[in-house]
Amino acid sequence: MLRIPIALGVLMAAATAAHAADPDALWKITHDKCVPNEEQHGDPAPCALVDLEGGVAQGYVILKDLVGDTQYLLMPTAKITGIEDPVVLAPGTPNYFADAWKERHFTETAAKRDLPRDDLSLAVNSMYGRSQNQLHIHIDCIAPAVHDALQKNITAIGEKWAPFPEPLAGHRYGAIRVPSEDLDAANPFILLADRVPGARDAMSKETLVVIGENFPGGKPGFVILAGEADPANGDHGSGEELQDHSCALARQ
Repeated sequence: MLRIPIALGVLMAAATAAHAADPDALWKITHDKCVPNEEQHGDPAPCALVDLEGGVAQGYVILKDLVGDTQYLLMPTAKITGIEDPVVLAPGTPNYFADAWKERHFTETAAKRDLPRDDLSLAVNSMYGRSQNQLHIHIDCIAPAVHDALQKNITAIGEKWAPFPEPLAGHRYGAIRVPSEDLDAANPFILLADRVPGARDAMSKETLVVIGENFPGGKPGFVILAGEADPANGDHGSGEELQDHSCALARQ
């Protein structure tokens, strides 16, 4: 699997600096650089991976984010603006969360150690909590305080959405457990839209965080957290706030 060449650091730095000014910067990296380079030269740069197994309409890329040592982004190779895009919930759309979980090894490699599943997380911000208009899933470690809160309240999380017992990073989230080794049969976008009243009609305000978990009895699974943006009160629906881009858990 090809890594990002050091020589491309300047290019990526320039692209990252442009994010605030250009909301299509990530799309341009994906569409104009990574995919053509993979198709023409078999080289995913400046991405770390380009997966076109199902064609461009079904593919995705993995890009190292310059924020933190262990943060990677999964982005579709199709144009999908974000969590509010109707394509996310359309039949036949890939389960990008499942793909992101399978690619968590990029974070582990960057952390220079194998990480237990409950150290790892995936996050998608709401329309109000992001700077880019291309769907991107943040792959990184969970923040230690969130890890501890989940462990403390794990028995209170059931297989139906319910409020998480305490605020996380100062904000309220709903929580559901998914008992499964992977996410192939559980798409968090659909679990949110279909099972939380009103969510399907207000997806632009929604943020999702998926954390690997080991439930009592050693059963593998996931905790999915969902929050709703309230910009007027300072909550921009940025589930990424629950991640730790320094991956302190890797040093414990």
